[in-house]
Amino acid sequence: MEKRNLGRELAVSALGLGCMSMSGAYGGRDDAESRATLRRAVELGITLFDTADVYGPFANEALVGRELAPHRKDIVISTKFGLVRSSTGQHLGVNGTPEYVRSSCDLSLQRLGVDNIDIYWQHRVDPDTPIEETVGAMAELVAAGKVRYIGLSEASSEMIRRANAVHPIAAVQNEYSLWSRDIETDVLQTTRELGIGMVAYGPLGRGFLTGAIEKKSDMASNDYRRHSPRFQGEAFDRNLELVARVREVADEIGCTAGQLSLAWVLAQGPDIVPIPGTRRRVNLELNAAAEKIELTAEQLARLNEIAPLGVAAGDRYGDMSAVI
Repeated sequence: MEKRNLGRELAVSALGLGCMSMSGAYGGRDDAESRATLRRAVELGITLFDTADVYGPFANEALVGRELAPHRKDIVISTKFGLVRSSTGQHLGVNGTPEYVRSSCDLSLQRLGVDNIDIYWQHRVDPDTPIEETVGAMAELVAAGKVRYIGLSEASSEMIRRANAVHPIAAVQNEYSLWSRDIETDVLQTTRELGIGMVAYGPLGRGFLTGAIEKKSDMASNDYRRHSPRFQGEAFDRNLELVARVREVADEIGCTAGQLSLAWVLAQGPDIVPIPGTRRRVNLELNAAAEKIELTAEQLARLNEIAPLGVAAGDRYGDMSAVI
């Protein structure tokens, strides 16, 4: 798989693997299949693996770290802090205080079973803690050898600039897909100006753009997407129309709607690395194959017409601090 740079130094595979769904976020778990999927990802040339302390909660880091331990020198592990959860998953807010940064890092290192974290992300900006204090603490972790690179998730252009003035930010992780193009208005311009990479989470619209979700019952009863505005009521039905149009183009090309969606994200620039998530090998292999799809200018123009900025019905989130 081809490599792309996050920032000026860190080379990773063009597609990474989001590991959140391995720990029950979409309902259900299959640790044996998840472990097999992680091993298969390495075989396919994927080097970027994305997790977070709250996935599980806390179980995902241990799963990822344990299974990938034999490949540690060949891969990039990224994890996050900042969304505070109880052991039962209760939402306890956002925390970006220096003390919390340091303690969260130590716990993540233990769960991952590693000496250092390749990319350490602030999962959400804490509105009650100046970003300079949070990033200052993250910079201390770099100086201590506990973290190699630092990143921000779902940060505004202003916050990115303020953070980067304290310590170089290697990458920003934001939702980006055919139905979530918000970063194009200013965030993507800012990261490119500053030489910061973009890691695109949710490039498949949290599974919706694959066409696998046609009715609410296609999601497990404990699937958190059931509470997402885009997966409810009239918005759900309107978004199905978008998927149908994407599938028409995919059929003409000879790929799946999901593969087309990933190919579109990849085509938006060499500084963008999508991290589609899955716990199943069959989905992983389909996603990885999208890296070889080269879209023509005409096909890209059609997709831009089908899915312009703001096309999706419903907000991305109900509460940014209560979601992952």
